[in-house]
Amino acid sequence: MYLFYLSKTCLLILLIALLLFASACRQKEKERDLPATILAIQQTGKLATAEYTLTKIIRASDDQTWYKIGDRKILMHCEAHLKAGIDLQQVSRNNFEVEGDSLITVTLPHAQLFSIAIPPNKIQVAYQDIGLLRDPFSAAEREQLLAQAEQQIRKLATSLGILQTAETNAVTYIQHLLQQVGYKHVSVIFE
Repeated sequence: MYLFYLSKTCLLILLIALLLFASACRQKEKERDLPATILAIQQTGKLATAEYTLTKIIRASDDQTWYKIGDRKILMHCEAHLKAGIDLQQVSRNNFEVEGDSLITVTLPHAQLFSIAIPPNKIQVAYQDIGLLRDPFSAAEREQLLAQAEQQIRKLATSLGILQTAETNAVTYIQHLLQQVGYKHVSVIFE
């Protein structure tokens, strides 16, 4: 959690510095400012523009085989934090097309899922039924169930709309940034 707040603070400081730099460097010739603007955008790195929090239900039961007597079932739920955004390190001069004094078109890479975090304190066992002659679920088995849940969440992320939200928020960020530099019309497309 500390790393999350640290990265968020660094991103905020970088954003403020970038905006101050962009405001201070206004000149009439936009083409000359473009390399510095591109460098500032690249140095932003991975721009996380969307964060979702999900609750995932995890259930499992052992298959009964001839040598296992009794059932073993578990029902857990956990909270997962998803972060998505744009990797601005992939942006180069070729991604910017300037037309006239006030129009710029930016081509960005599509949004991607940066991280899925499941805090240990947000994992709870809601139900557990262990047969008399069976061992409880081990820590390794629970970790394996959580890994499966993470894979299911990763597959589900696209249908949740987090990537679309990340792209929409990235457009707003890039448009605002380039308008601060002096471009009146900013068009952002994704490839």
